[in-house]
Amino acid sequence: MPININRVRAICFDVDGTLSDTDDLFVHQLVKLLMHLRYIIPDREVYRLARKMVMFTEGPGNWAYSMADKLGLDDKIAAVVDRFYPMGIGNSAQPFRIIPGVKEMLANLRDQYPLSIISGRGQKSTLRFLSQYELSNYFSAIATGQTCLHTKPYADPIEWAALRMGIPASSCLMVGDTVVDILCGKNAGAQTVGVLCGFGERKELVRAGADQILENTSQLVDLLRNQ
Repeated sequence: MPININRVRAICFDVDGTLSDTDDLFVHQLVKLLMHLRYIIPDREVYRLARKMVMFTEGPGNWAYSMADKLGLDDKIAAVVDRFYPMGIGNSAQPFRIIPGVKEMLANLRDQYPLSIISGRGQKSTLRFLSQYELSNYFSAIATGQTCLHTKPYADPIEWAALRMGIPASSCLMVGDTVVDILCGKNAGAQTVGVLCGFGERKELVRAGADQILENTSQLVDLLRNQ
């Protein structure tokens, strides 16, 4: 079902695979490990295998993510990860990567809509990515895995952000690259856009109920302009 632009009064964005090129970073890190097996795996197959391995984790990862939330452990896990930051664990010196065209897209959209972050990652790493690319001021609300009682795929983060943007959750457009992003939007009564520049695959996002699929997050400007 095409996006009804007349309903869109605010936009909510996932981070990993939607704004941050996380999966590509994981792939390149995995390539370095697999290169040690190059006497078994031909060099030309290493990158392809690494990408398949990263994409394969998306389904089980979503299941584990959902189970942690049902058990009430998701916020505790995120808090533990954040607590390790001062020790340098999880706080890699390697900078985040931003998906091409995303900063220009956000600069364009913030003049038309209030924007929010809906991320399942910890607060410190979320803010670190936004700070690296000077994006924090683009967003009216930033929901991380520690913000609400329940995180994605529950509706809580979008409802929390919508309250701070002063609009109904159903007037939001949720943009993300995984099934949990789409389900979060659907559970909040929001419209949803799935993007293929992250961890999810088209068939999974369509099956989850995405209203629109884009190859890259930066295409959102044209989508909203042309509807």
